[in-house]
Amino acid sequence: MPQPTTQARPTGCPGYSETLPREPVSAAAARRLVRVALAAWGLDELSDDGALIVSELVSNAVRHARRESIRVVVDRPEARRVRIGVVDFSPACPVRGNPSATDENGRGLALVGELAEVWGTDPLPWGKRVWAECALNVD
Repeated sequence: MPQPTTQARPTGCPGYSETLPREPVSAAAARRLVRVALAAWGLDELSDDGALIVSELVSNAVRHARRESIRVVVDRPEARRVRIGVVDFSPACPVRGNPSATDENGRGLALVGELAEVWGTDPLPWGKRVWAECALNVD
C-alpha cells in the first residue's frame, strides 16, 4: 500500500497526500490521513467535519471517476483553515443532488456544503480536483 507523503507548501505548512485505490475501503484511509494532518497542525477540532467531508468526496470519486486510483490531498492554506481535496481522472464535475426523503443516494455534496465554508471543483488537464475548506471559528 502506498505511504502518505508530506511536502512543504508556500505557507510553510506541509501538505499531506496519499494515492489510494478507487475502492470504497479507501474512505477509511482518507479519514485517517485527514485526522493525522489535522492533529499534526493542532486543528483537532476540525477532525470530525474533515473526516465526513473526505468520506463523501472519496465516495463520489469511487462511484463516478475513471481509472483505478484517486489522490487525497490535505493542505493548510492559512493557520486556521484546511483544504481537503480528492483528485480523480474524470473530467465530469460533480452535481449536487436534490434527493427526496426516501432516496438512499444523492446527499453527499449537500452534506459537504453544510460542513464546509466553501467547496468547489478545479478542472485539471486529465481530470479534476474536488475540494472543501473548513476553518476554526475565531471567537
